[in-house]
Order: sequence, then C-alpha cells, then structure tokens
Amino acid sequence: MSQHTPQTPHSPSEPFSVGISVRGYETDTQGHLNQSVYLQYAEHARWSALRAAGIEQRDLIGKGVGPVALENTVRYRSELRAGDEVEVTCRFVWGERKTFRIEQTVVRADGRVAATVSGLGGLLDLKERKMVADPREYFRALASDPRVLGL
Repeated sequence: MSQHTPQTPHSPSEPFSVGISVRGYETDTQGHLNQSVYLQYAEHARWSALRAAGIEQRDLIGKGVGPVALENTVRYRSELRAGDEVEVTCRFVWGERKTFRIEQTVVRADGRVAATVSGLGGLLDLKERKMVADPREYFRALASDPRVLGL
C-alpha cells in the first residue's frame, strides 16, 4: 500500500487518517477491490495511528503486551478500482473495561464513503495470555502524542 503523510488530528473530534492507493493486484475478477483488502487497509491505518502517536510494535512487545482484534464488521458502500486514492480514518473509542472500539471509514477522493470498519479490540498480556484490565493506561504511557489515540 502506498501511503501519503498521515494526518495527526488537531482535536479529539478529528480522526487520524492515512492515504492509500488501490493497487491492481488487490482487485478481483469484478475489477473492484477484493473484500479482504479492506481489512488490510484498516489494519494499516490502525498501526499508522499508533506510530503517529509515538508507539512502535517493539514498544508494545517491550511492555509485554500486544493489540488483539476481537471483532471486525465491514460495511461495503461503493466500489474501489485500481488507481483509486482513498483516505482511511481511525478513531479509538475508549470504554471503561478491557476492550475498546475502533471506528474507521474508507473515503474515496471524491468524498464518497467506500466502506466502514467497526472493530472491537483489546490489549493482550503476552505472558499471561489474558486481556489487560485498562488498555488506555498502557497506550497513554507509551504514546508521545496520546491525542492521536483520543487519550
């Protein structure tokens, strides 16, 4: 996925976003983006958001934790074709428990929504193999700019 410069939100109301160019080999026999690639784009945006917040994968591993996807729902709204440019947004929605939501939108250059991805995630203690009680605490401690994550 080629990408543009990630956008850091200026306020909690603005989601993080990253640009992606749809590549020809990501399309299927109908000529539009294969359904599984939307999840890859969403994953790319999530990791880009963590990096923009100052969190690298090695930082998480160093703390003995790793993010896990518990559920993802994709809603397809309009097709994407090779060469299309999209922005993939990423907004973390924090709850009071072990899990959090991630709301994402894949937006075409013309402003039309191509898809939405709604996910439920958590932070796994890699030694105990259990979810940590407060993932916000870990992300806040690791982030140099927690605003990107809505913290």
